[in-house]
Formats: sequence, C-alpha cells, structure tokens
Amino acid sequence: MARPIVAIVGRPNVGKSTLFNKLIGERLSIVDDTPGVTRDRIYGDCEWLNRHFLLIDTGGIEPKSDDIILKQMRRQAQLAIDSAEVIIFVTDLRSGVVATDEDVAAMLLKSGKPIVLCVNKCDTVGETPLEFYEFYNLGLGDPIAVSSVHGHGTGDLLDAVMEHLPAEEEQEEEESSLIKVAVIGKPNVGKSSLINAISGEERAIVSNIAGTTRDATDTFISNEYGDFMFIDTAGLRRKSKVEDQIEKYSVIRAKMAVEKSTVCVIMIDALEGFTEQDSKVAGIAHEMGKACIIAVNKWDALEKDGKTMDSYRKKLMIDFSFMSYAPIIFISAKTGQRLDRLFELIRFVDEQNSMRISTGKLNDVLASATARVQPPTDKGKRLKIYYMTQASTRPPTFVCFVNDKELFHYSYQRYLDNQIREIFGLEGTPTRFVIRERDKK
Repeated sequence: MARPIVAIVGRPNVGKSTLFNKLIGERLSIVDDTPGVTRDRIYGDCEWLNRHFLLIDTGGIEPKSDDIILKQMRRQAQLAIDSAEVIIFVTDLRSGVVATDEDVAAMLLKSGKPIVLCVNKCDTVGETPLEFYEFYNLGLGDPIAVSSVHGHGTGDLLDAVMEHLPAEEEQEEEESSLIKVAVIGKPNVGKSSLINAISGEERAIVSNIAGTTRDATDTFISNEYGDFMFIDTAGLRRKSKVEDQIEKYSVIRAKMAVEKSTVCVIMIDALEGFTEQDSKVAGIAHEMGKACIIAVNKWDALEKDGKTMDSYRKKLMIDFSFMSYAPIIFISAKTGQRLDRLFELIRFVDEQNSMRISTGKLNDVLASATARVQPPTDKGKRLKIYYMTQASTRPPTFVCFVNDKELFHYSYQRYLDNQIREIFGLEGTPTRFVIRERDKK
C-alpha cells in the first residue's frame, strides 16, 4: 500500500532539516546554519503509532526572491506541497513571525492541504513564552511548540499530523478498487498527450516545450478494462538559464508519483531513443518494487521497415537489462495506436505484481532448480536452501531459509528468480529475495 506523503516546509534556516532528522531518527539531511543548505528533496520513512508515511524535507521558501537558487528551492518546495497529504509549516520562535512567514502561510493556504503549524526552537521546557502566541496571527490554527534539537514536542506534532492522514482502511479500500498508474519519463516524451488521449479530453496542456505541465494532475478513467487513476508526472522545466536542473526536477516528480502508484508506465521517445535519464527514472520504479511497462511513444513518427520493431526491442532489452521483466509496447499518444493494448498490459502487470504463490508450489520449483543446478560451494562448504516461502506481494517477496547467507551469491538468486518466473510468469514485476540463516536443528 502506498504510504501517505508529509512535507516539511518553511523559510530558510528555521530548523527544518534538524526536525526532519529527529522525526526519521537518522541524519539524512545536511544541517548547517547557512540558509539554503538543503536544496534538493530529501525523503525519509517515518513511523508513528504504527503508521508509516514518507517525510519530505524541502529547501527554504523565499516567496518573493529573484535569486536563481532560491527560485529553484521554491519550485521544488511547491512540488512537495502538491504531492503531500499533510504539510508541516516550520517557523522560528527566536525570530518571531516575519513577513516571509506570512507569505509562506498565504501560499500554503492556497494549496487547500491540511497544515500543521510548528513553532521550532522552543528549547526551554515549562512555561510557554509570550512570543509563542504571536504565531496565532498566521491564521493556521493552534501552533505546536517544538524543539527539533532536543525532541520536545515532536510527539504532539506527529499526533497532529496523524489526525489529518486518511485512515488505513480507506486507503486499502481505495487501492483494491483502483489501479494507480504513474506515467513517468523525461520531459517532452508525450506524457500529457497520453493522458489526454486515454481520457478523451484536454486534461493537461500539451506543447512541444519541455516542462509545460508543472502541477501533478490525476485523471480517473473507467472502461472495459477496469478503474484507473493516471498520474501525469511531466518533467518540470520553464524558460530558465539553469538548464542542468531539468533532470533533477523530473526525477523528484517521478519519485513522488511512483510512491503513490502500483503500476509505472515508463515512456521513451521513439525518435530520441534510450537516454541515461530514462534509466534513472526507470530505476526509481524498479527500486520501489512497482509493476512496470516500457512504452515507446511517437512510434507513428518513426520511419520503419519490417525489422524496425524487432531491432528496437532488442536494443531496449539491453538498455533496460536491469528490468528485463518489463514488457515493451510501441504506442502513439497522438494517433491512439495500441492504447487499448496498453490498458490490457497495465491490468496484467498489476495482477502479476500482487501474485501470491503457495509455499508448496514454491518448494517444488526450488527442489527442481537445485537438482538441475547445484547450489554454490566455498572452501568445501555447500549452500543448503532448506525451504522458501512468499512473505508479501507488491512486489512478490520470497524468504529463503539457508545454512549460510554468505554462500547465497547473487548469481544463484538470479537463477532461482528465473526458474520461478519460468513457471509462474511474474511478467512486469520485480521480485525481492530475503535470505535468512537457520540452524541445522
């Protein structure tokens, strides 16, 4: 099940990164007294009251600044705000409410998202200082006093966040009836055109200028193949001198969308072919264990002969060798070519991603595989795999109980994975192997 997203925002140097590190329990964000140190999105897993959510640390927002770096940080913070279920707005007790806080508060109110107001640097335990009450003027409800350095008040802060998160039952019910599809890829491969083509209406602005789509838009579609929610994750690029930021924005956008999806359609530009950025974006979906389809768009615009598709497919299989399980489809968002087949594939790979295999059947495959190819040995000691069981789905995760984890080399895991896929399919989904040692007794 996709974890909810909570974003930490505020102006520079109010202690957002220190708070982020305290909440996730490790030092992921760089903490420095210099404003603007955190420029990229930092993601971390957070748990409170047995609920898991994704916490995003953002760079400081300076709403009216013309500084190029601050503009980039503001843009990335807006991405986090757009994607979050709840926003933690961090302010600073020592400096009080400043004009920038008021500007950020106005920006957050426009988002319509639930906002938890955090007054940081309340380091003295006991009586609430008079300066604290000034923060009611922001019009965001009751502020929560927190010391991110000492951890005071973080429990109250997380309790307030939990009040705004959707109940787990609601999330599960929604997920069971809907396939959530993230359309990912570098800017200008035709993601918005695909959304418009499948929805039959102009849901996103389409232009050949990369980065026309700046806000994530969800499109709900119900047809003979089922119920779907498509998330358009267009790469973010505006007219700007900072051209090297393009890749960063599209990757940030993709991470947020992939987190919420169950199926990822990785779009490639047929005219441009495979690029390193395609590999990075696809890698996000692979690492998060999502069902994946590689869709080669603009196929109508490519000059072809009878062998073009086969040769193109073979090259992509080499380029995407790390996700050889992903089916490849050649489409045209402009003409609608093979879009019906795309829906069929989305439903199919979603089922594969949630497949559950019985322990008995798994161990039949294991017995056959180990008889065909003996497990590896090292210094006279042979790997023994006692049994295998499936622990979870999305992606299918298999636990192997062995005599020595060090002997279970990656190459043999890959061999077992291939044997399981040969019998059960698992097309379009990555798999995970968890290796556990067990005493001979």
